[in-house]
Amino acid sequence: MKILLIIPAYNEEENILSTIKSIEEFKKNNNQNYSYTIDYVVINDGSTDKTQAILDDNQINSIHLVMNLGIGGAVQTGYRYAKENDYDIAVQFDGDGQHDINSLDCVVQPILKKEADFVIGSRFLPDEKADFQTTFMRRVGIKILSFLIYLSSRKKIYDVTSGYRACNKAIIAYFSKKYPTSYPEPESTVHLLKKKFSIKEVAVNMMERSGGQSSIRSFTSVKYMVEVSIAIIVSGFMREGD
Repeated sequence: MKILLIIPAYNEEENILSTIKSIEEFKKNNNQNYSYTIDYVVINDGSTDKTQAILDDNQINSIHLVMNLGIGGAVQTGYRYAKENDYDIAVQFDGDGQHDINSLDCVVQPILKKEADFVIGSRFLPDEKADFQTTFMRRVGIKILSFLIYLSSRKKIYDVTSGYRACNKAIIAYFSKKYPTSYPEPESTVHLLKKKFSIKEVAVNMMERSGGQSSIRSFTSVKYMVEVSIAIIVSGFMREGD
């Protein structure tokens, strides 16, 4: 089984090298422990800092986008790469150092065991909460979006904005052709639910960003919440075959 880590990166000069080093160390220490191989590709999303130079100087497998497409466009580029190179599982893995590589096996096991098509690494599962839980206001916003997803799909998703996600070949093919650009995590989850893919959440460890700025700094703004709420509602009305 071949697993690809899709690592979107926009202006991550402070974090990207340490993120890659943590993955390499994990691979070195666990090479004989798992029945799968791990590769990664960094999608440099038109960074304006030294991200590209760091990737090139360290010969890190990467794709450099000529302009900033946003998280949705960057991640879809990764899914297209996964499809073209025939990977069995794709895992979204942030370049900012917040995702714990040691949780990787927890995320991919439900797919390997055919218990789910799509797995979300969650900070908010009942009785299994991660140490780092983000700000109070952001957690309130996540609960609101979780409720909207439940209304549109009758499926409870606790960590609707988690970017630590894994999927099988069928979803790789789907996302390589169609992936939301504005609010990809909650929107894409609704799309998968409407298409009857099975989704499972598992507890993972996440860490606080050590440098740089999040791409969703406006999460707690009224404008963001209104826009993403509308996107979820509209996605909820999509037909199963869309």
